[in-house]
Amino acid sequence: MARGSEGTDETDGETGIEGTLTDTYVAALQHDLVDLPPETTLVGVVRKPTPWFHAAVDENLAALGPPAAVLESFRTTVDDLKMRGICEEGAHNAAWDEVGFEERYREHLEESADAQAALEGLETRLADGESLALVCYENTDKKRCHRTVLRDVLEKRR
Repeated sequence: MARGSEGTDETDGETGIEGTLTDTYVAALQHDLVDLPPETTLVGVVRKPTPWFHAAVDENLAALGPPAAVLESFRTTVDDLKMRGICEEGAHNAAWDEVGFEERYREHLEESADAQAALEGLETRLADGESLALVCYENTDKKRCHRTVLRDVLEKRR
């Protein structure tokens, strides 16, 4: 399995070296576009992963995927914007703002007991020295993505 990264390393002077936290997208892993140390655990954060997604990651935490209602609203808005002639990337990023994706996703992370449990589990693993890479579908060079919000939330909790 290829390893990839687009994130940050974190250390804590009081407890020693913590694990690293990075993020990437599945196509980058599949096409060897990024490089991570081999000991990095690839953690999918997709609500409904496909079989090929499962094959590319070590595990998936569906509770950290965006809620179904947010995804449905987002996808409908993307389709509407594309029908008006906006390119895929432009429609994706405009829909992100239009539906309040980031705010709604952060609310999900704060209010869902399953999401909170998953976040606490990742925090513990990082504190114990495990290196993690959050993985989903989007190339964040071109499109906004929940996994960068998730990485931000985790980094602030550390």
